[in-house]
Amino acid sequence: MKYKTKLLADRFISVLSQWPGVECVTLNEAASPDTLDPYYAFILDVFYSGSIPESPERRLQYGEDAAAFETSTRGDKDRFLIGALPVRLEYKSTRKIDELVSYTDTKLDSLWFIKDSGTYGFYRLAQGDILFSRNKWIQDIRDRLGKLDKEFWTQIREAHQSKMEHFLNDLGAALYQGDDFHYLIASALFIKTACLTLFCINHRFEPSHRGYYKQVLKLPSLPESFPAQLETFLSSDAESTQERKYSLAQLIARGIIGL
Repeated sequence: MKYKTKLLADRFISVLSQWPGVECVTLNEAASPDTLDPYYAFILDVFYSGSIPESPERRLQYGEDAAAFETSTRGDKDRFLIGALPVRLEYKSTRKIDELVSYTDTKLDSLWFIKDSGTYGFYRLAQGDILFSRNKWIQDIRDRLGKLDKEFWTQIREAHQSKMEHFLNDLGAALYQGDDFHYLIASALFIKTACLTLFCINHRFEPSHRGYYKQVLKLPSLPESFPAQLETFLSSDAESTQERKYSLAQLIARGIIGL
């Protein structure tokens, strides 16, 4: 953990740990780079089972230098600046988290509730750096997420693979119609759902969008030519025409479906 990030972590944990309702606080990986990195953000997930202070009280406790403070409409996120560093605190009910995790193991027949929302929330639960934990709640959650049945991954894969095929069809239709706008949208959604399907095939939760590229290439099970195909698909050189990219998308989809 970088020095400035450590100072921020210690500062906020000294406040959050005093709230009786807070069970656990984790640090998002967006705080891993140097603070000069344009992608840097200090993001905390604050898991609570009791009550937490209202927004005005939270603002006071975070300090006078918490500038440009704003709270989301539902009151579950605070955003502000400490100096030039962006800070975001997200407050999450352990009861709701328990319910979401139950759809992955004990309530698989209700998995359709979360198929469209993806698995990034589980990624944050499993990967966040634990800064404070009052009990074993977070470890129990991580144990459950680490033992998911094959059926969970099969159902999630089917959902994302179906979307990938849908966006591939959209890509072809946009090419045929000469619809550049729709082609651009379908292209982005196709490659995103292709990566999502690969994460499911490898029984991995999806990272943030910034982590897709690096992490998908490190997956153990990939179509043989996928790394080169991905590079070419993302290329913007003169040879990368819409026709060639559509043909490449078909090859990418065929390789993924064959796994």
